[in-house]
Order: sequence, then structure tokens, then C-alpha cells
Amino acid sequence: MNYKLPFILSFQVAFIHCELINFVFSRMNMKEKVILQICMGSSCFSRGNRQTLKVIQQYLKDHHLQGDVVLKGNHCFGDCSKGPVVKINDVIHENVNVENILELLEKTFN
Repeated sequence: MNYKLPFILSFQVAFIHCELINFVFSRMNMKEKVILQICMGSSCFSRGNRQTLKVIQQYLKDHHLQGDVVLKGNHCFGDCSKGPVVKINDVIHENVNVENILELLEKTFN
């Protein structure tokens, strides 16, 4: 009879259990980064996303949020008539300007 097999199996189960616990605790202590994408296509850019980008960058700096955000430029979200467009995580915001971007940022981070 092979006595090593039950020992090896129980060791593997214990190892997987420890890895799962480590993963869960690491996720609890990690803050998910906000994905903030701003359209830099010609239509949105000419309609004001250049200024909106500056406001976003200043807001992130003033509130020490640079490490909590992935800020990316996008070429186009597909509906230029509703621009300027900013996407925060999975939500697309249309007709964004320097006034209402601050409200969106406050809702996102508070």
C-alpha cells in the first residue's frame, strides 16, 4: 500500500488553501484603481477635452490621487456628436466640460 499518496494530496490541498487565503487578504487590502479614460479624438479635443484633461490632472494632484487612478487617453468612443466624452471605469459620460468634470470626480472619489 502506498502511504505517500494521501500525504501528498493533503499537502497539495493545504497549499491551495493557503494560496487562496493569501489572495483574499491581499485583495481586501488593495484598493482597486479607477480607470479614467478621456477621449482625445479631434472632435472631443476641439470641443474642450484639452481643458478637461488639465482639470482632471490638477484634481488628481490636489487630492493626492495619482496613485489611485490609471489616466489614459483614448482615440474615440464612437459617438462624436455627444462629446466631449470621458469614461470612468465602465461608465461613459457625455458632454463633459470643465464645470461638470469636477462633479463626476467628486462622485467617483467621495
